[in-house]
Amino acid sequence: MSATAPGAAPAAPAAKKRRAALDPKYADNRGVWVLVEHERGQVHPVSWELMGQGRKLADALEVELTAILIAPPGEVTQGFCREAFAYGADRCRLVADPLLADYRNQPYTHALTELVRSHKPEILLLGATTQGRDLAGSVATTLETGLTADCTRLEVDLEGRTLLSSRPTFGGSLMCTIVNHKTRPQMATVRPRVMPMPEHREGREGPVEVSALGLTEDQIATKLVEFIPDQDRNQPQLAFADFIVAGGRGLGSADNFAQLTALARTIGAEVGASRAAVHAGWAEPERQVGQSGKTVRPKLYIAAGISGAVQHRVGMEGSDLVLAINTDPLAPIFQIANYGLVGNALELLPALERAFQKKLAQLRAARQAAATERPAKTGEGDSTHA
Repeated sequence: MSATAPGAAPAAPAAKKRRAALDPKYADNRGVWVLVEHERGQVHPVSWELMGQGRKLADALEVELTAILIAPPGEVTQGFCREAFAYGADRCRLVADPLLADYRNQPYTHALTELVRSHKPEILLLGATTQGRDLAGSVATTLETGLTADCTRLEVDLEGRTLLSSRPTFGGSLMCTIVNHKTRPQMATVRPRVMPMPEHREGREGPVEVSALGLTEDQIATKLVEFIPDQDRNQPQLAFADFIVAGGRGLGSADNFAQLTALARTIGAEVGASRAAVHAGWAEPERQVGQSGKTVRPKLYIAAGISGAVQHRVGMEGSDLVLAINTDPLAPIFQIANYGLVGNALELLPALERAFQKKLAQLRAARQAAATERPAKTGEGDSTHA
């Protein structure tokens, strides 16, 4: 493992250092695999984000990119295969069985480990979701191989065909690059919204290879009792929000932090928080953005009273546009902000809310005027024709 200073690009391990040799039994392992995570007929977007990154790794290594599906048989699953090809996969390996309709660790671990043992990939990528983390740990333990969790950057060293998995460490104060020289497959998980969504190319096709699970219900210890969808739990969905208004310790108190809600409601945004704000009890842990919280990639991220420590920045630096508000003109958050306001957030947040309300009212009025004008023009055309 190597480490670099905050904000610096992770460096590859020095080639001259003594390193462990690859076990000869893994010498023939080839190919990059991406697990396609799904639930109730929907693929988790992180799977397609990883497919785009997997495509880059496979091209660099000059090998195939394979989508791995563990799912029940049927048209929905076949649709997942077609989508995998559209997002860059060359091949799809499918373990199909009605017992795989819902995620359970034991049958999914069995299916994936048997695939790995049969086809010997060199890299296996999964999303760092609740399901992905659970499955990745079980598979890595069963296969006795290495796993790097919550990566923010993936590259390959062509000399040793090794995966360079980079992630923050020591509370976000350092970035480290972790390398597995000894075993295969090299496994890594990546959080949702860390990698960009690749281009969707209709018309791409490839072979689909179907395998049997090889288990019966009696052999599976766990049983599904109830499924509780996220929307029924009233949990914030930061990872999928297009607009986020986040606050930090600079807001001063829980009452001041609550001012974020009004602006968020005006623009249809989720409310986020820094680690300091969560630790102070101003926001729920589910709203924390950063290394120890959620990784987000919204179209607009407003950071109010957030200094911009590395552990927070790694969770939101993929945002399309960042607006930072801070009283300190030297705050690190301004280094990655597209726009910066130096001043008191408690004064600027209400001003922003009023500005957004005014602009949104103008847009609504313009749309209504356009909608009213269209029928009138159509009526005039009909009268002239008559």
